[in-house]
Amino acid sequence: MQLRRVIAVALLLALAALPRAHATAEHTYAKGEYGIIAGGWAPNKRLAIAVHGEGEGAHDKFHAYLMAEPSHRRLDVLDDISHENNLDTAPDAYHAAWSPDSRYVAVTFRTDRHIMTLNVYAIEGNNARLIASPDLFRKATGRTVAVKTEGDMRMYFPTVEWKGPRRYVLNDSRRFVEDDQSLAGKLGDLGSLTKMEDGRYTIAFAARATVTIGRKHRTRIGRLTRGDFWQ
Repeated sequence: MQLRRVIAVALLLALAALPRAHATAEHTYAKGEYGIIAGGWAPNKRLAIAVHGEGEGAHDKFHAYLMAEPSHRRLDVLDDISHENNLDTAPDAYHAAWSPDSRYVAVTFRTDRHIMTLNVYAIEGNNARLIASPDLFRKATGRTVAVKTEGDMRMYFPTVEWKGPRRYVLNDSRRFVEDDQSLAGKLGDLGSLTKMEDGRYTIAFAARATVTIGRKHRTRIGRLTRGDFWQ
C-alpha cells in the first residue's frame, strides 16, 4: 500500500512540474531507440514495455511495444496506445504495473492534462492482448463517463497494485464539476462534495476494489470500498 502511494504521489509531482505552455512530456527518439517506460521491466526480466515515435517530439507514428529482453527486440504493438490518443511521448510519462508472473501488465498514460487512461494486457507468448479494464465508477453509479478533453469529468487517476498472478487492487479517483448535487448523492461514502464560488459543485469520487481475472481474461470486481482521493 505504501509503495503504491509513493509511486502515485511521484507521478502527480512529475505531472505538476510539466511546463504550463504545453503540459506535455516529450522526447525525440533516435532511429531504433525504444525507451522503456516507468515500471516497464517485467519481473522475469525477459520482457519490457517501451515506447517509440518519429519526428520532433515523437508524435508521428507513436506506439507502445512489448519488447523481448535483453535483446531489446520488438515483439508486438500494444493496442490503444498511439499518436491518436496520447498526450505525452517521453518514456517516464507512461507507467506499467506487472503481475508477479509477468503474464499481465497494466499501463497508465495521459490522454489529457489531468485525465489518465488505464489499459490492461494479457501476455500470450510474443503478443500483448488488450483485455477489459474494470470501471469502478460505473459499478458504483450505473453511469458511464467517457474520457474526453471537455465535459464534466476534470480528473481521472487510476492506480493498480498486484496482489497475485490474477488479482490486483484498483484505486479509481475522479473529479467532476456539476451544476447540482445529484451525483454526490449516488456516490455516498465514495464521494465528497465542495461548492464552488460560481455556484457549481466539485464532486470527487474514490473507490477501491479487488479485481480478479478469470477464464478467458474475464474480470470480476469485488466489493467497493472508499479509496484514496488524489488531489
